[in-house]
Amino acid sequence: MLRKASMFAVIGLINTGVDAGVFFLVYAALNNSTAADALFGGAGRLCGCGSAHDLMLIAANMTSWLVAISGSYVMNSTITYAAESGRKLKWRAYATFVASGVVGLIGNTAALVFVAQVAPVWVAKLCAILVSFILNFTMSHYIVFRAHRPRR
Repeated sequence: MLRKASMFAVIGLINTGVDAGVFFLVYAALNNSTAADALFGGAGRLCGCGSAHDLMLIAANMTSWLVAISGSYVMNSTITYAAESGRKLKWRAYATFVASGVVGLIGNTAALVFVAQVAPVWVAKLCAILVSFILNFTMSHYIVFRAHRPRR
């Protein structure tokens, strides 16, 4: 399990770079757009679900997650969980991986928005990354790539 956690962490570092890069690009674009500010501000007032800033954080985070999830599946299927997957990419396993990633996305986004209330966005994103690492590894190890018992 330590070897898998280590490989998961290395792949996670690559995906963290992708996730963070896309996040900060999208967040900067949204944060510097008066149209986005008006749109997210109006949406926040309409649903009572947060400020324009909070909704921009969420939108940027979801976008970066969507970009990073496919690369994460491919690398983890062919490296970390190669024995369990047979190094084969399967739509069902991909769908399960994405579904399990939603748990990480929810935890990541909640941590991001919560910490961003009291710290700079880059600190909030680092905290969110740590939360999602723990959740994603747990989901991948125990649900997505679990070893199947042979049938009798």
